[in-house]
Order: sequence, then C-alpha cells, then structure tokens
Amino acid sequence: MSKLLTTEEFAHELGWKPATIRNKVWRREIEFVRVGRSIRFKPETAEAIIRNGTVPVLKRK
Repeated sequence: MSKLLTTEEFAHELGWKPATIRNKVWRREIEFVRVGRSIRFKPETAEAIIRNGTVPVLKRK
C-alpha cells in the first residue's frame, strides 16, 4: 500500500495551492480518502489528474 498524501503534499505534486485542493474536495471534484476527520489523497489520484490533463503533440506534415 502506498503512503497517503496530505492536502499540502497533494497540492505540491500538482503545482496547485492547498486552497484549490480544499475547494475541489468541498465540491467533490477530486477523489479523496477520509481518515477520521482528516482528508488524504492517493498518489495515483495526482497521477490520473496529470495523465487526463496531458495534451498530445500535434504531428505536422
């Protein structure tokens, strides 16, 4: 099992501000794990956000 990331660690992985992460959690736009009263994130979630947001290169003739 991989280590769960805090809000600050998750934000750092994506290059976002922690406030942006908290806002997206509140709006249920990001998958998260609740551990007691704490919010944590799977590293795979950050990887998926990056993968889904990657725009492929256009091949020009």
